[in-house]
Amino acid sequence: MIDFEGLLKALRDGGVEFILVGGAAATAHGSARLTEDVDIVYSRGPENIVRLVSALRPYAPYLRGAPPGLPFHWDVETIRRGLNFTLTTSLGSLDVFGEIAGGGSYESLLPDCIDLTVFGIRCRCLGLDRLIQVKRAAGRPKDLEAIAELEALREERGLS
Repeated sequence: MIDFEGLLKALRDGGVEFILVGGAAATAHGSARLTEDVDIVYSRGPENIVRLVSALRPYAPYLRGAPPGLPFHWDVETIRRGLNFTLTTSLGSLDVFGEIAGGGSYESLLPDCIDLTVFGIRCRCLGLDRLIQVKRAAGRPKDLEAIAELEALREERGLS
């Protein structure tokens, strides 16, 4: 079970600069599809990496799918040396991306963001047009299936 509100609240309360992307962003735009994780793109600035590490540390982040006992240290050096992390936490699954296919970095996605209240938390969310674009670029079957619904939502709102 995932605690969407808890994960987003931890990031917001920790002062982390992030953009909600993926299935949770689609849900925020009105998608009826269920998602089992939260996907974010985070700023790679040194201060933000420190905030990201501090915000998530209490929730025991560990590499999702890694064998139990595999050494993994959630610290600033790990984040600096890496880019994208698929994590399990005590609040649920969280994908932490420095960059995403078809979208790039936090800074390159900022112009295409909107502020939304998601699961009771005010945060930046990737806009519908750019969300469709990055889902198309990801090319996974589940993303391609979601595009039709997202395009219908865009059409309903007169955005196409």
